Amino acid sequence: MLRLVCVFSTAVLFVGKSFAQEHPQAATKPAVDQLIPWLLDEGAQLRGIPFSEVIVDVTGKKVIPFDAKNEVDQRVRKAIAAACDETIKRLNAPDSPIQKVARINEVSSHFEDALRELLNSTPGLSCDFPKTSDGKIQRSGYPDLRIIDLASKRLFYLDPKLYAVGSRDSSFRTFYFEPKIATNKVRDDAVHFVVGFEHSPRESGSGSPNRIWKFTRWDLVDLANFKVKLKAELQGSNRDMYRPEAIVASSAKQE
Repeated sequence: MLRLVCVFSTAVLFVGKSFAQEHPQAATKPAVDQLIPWLLDEGAQLRGIPFSEVIVDVTGKKVIPFDAKNEVDQRVRKAIAAACDETIKRLNAPDSPIQKVARINEVSSHFEDALRELLNSTPGLSCDFPKTSDGKIQRSGYPDLRIIDLASKRLFYLDPKLYAVGSRDSSFRTFYFEPKIATNKVRDDAVHFVVGFEHSPRESGSGSPNRIWKFTRWDLVDLANFKVKLKAELQGSNRDMYRPEAIVASSAKQE
C-alpha cells in the first residue's frame, strides 16, 4: 500500500500542478493544503495515473514500450517465455521446495530465484536482482529482476506475480510501487514487464491430491501503458503515538 509519508512529494508533483492551474488562488498554500483535497477526490485525478509518468517523475528514467518488431525485444521475450515454462515445470514438481511452503506469499521468492538463474544462464543475457542507488541488493519492492541483453545493452525489468485461478479479474491490489529515493531500484531506461503465474487452489488435507502447489499458466505483460491509482494513508508508529507528554492517564502498575 502506498504510504503518504513515502509518496507525498510524488503526489504533490502529480496533483499540485493541475490543482494550481485549476485554482490559481491556491498556488500560495502549503503543499499539504493543496494535496488533501485531491486525496479526498478519489474518483477523479487519483485514478488512471500512467505508470510510465510515475517512473519518469520519481526516477528520471523512461519506461520503454515493448517493440514486437525489434529483434532484441523478440529475443528477450523468447528467453523469458522459455524461463517461465521451465520455472513452472521445476516448481510444480512434487519434490520442489515450494511444496513445503504453506503460504503463497512465501512462494514468490522461489519464482524470482528460478527465473534469475534460468535467464542469467541464457546465452547473451545477464539477469540479477536490481540494486539501489547505494549499490545494495534489496529483494523487496518493485522491480524484482533486471535483465540485460549483452549485445545491445538494452535493459528489461521483470516482476513476477502469483495469483489464484479465478482472481485474474479481481480489483484487489496486486501491484504496488513505493516512490522512495533511498530504496529506488529503477535506475535505467528500460522495458518494464510483469509476469503473472496462475495457480490452482491448494487444499489443506494431508491426504488430498490437491495439497500441492500447481501452477497452470503465465502471461507476460508490458507495463508501458499500465495505469495505477494512488491510495494514500496517513500513518504513525507506536513511538509517535505513545509519547510521554501525550499520555493523560495510565493504569496502576500490576503486581
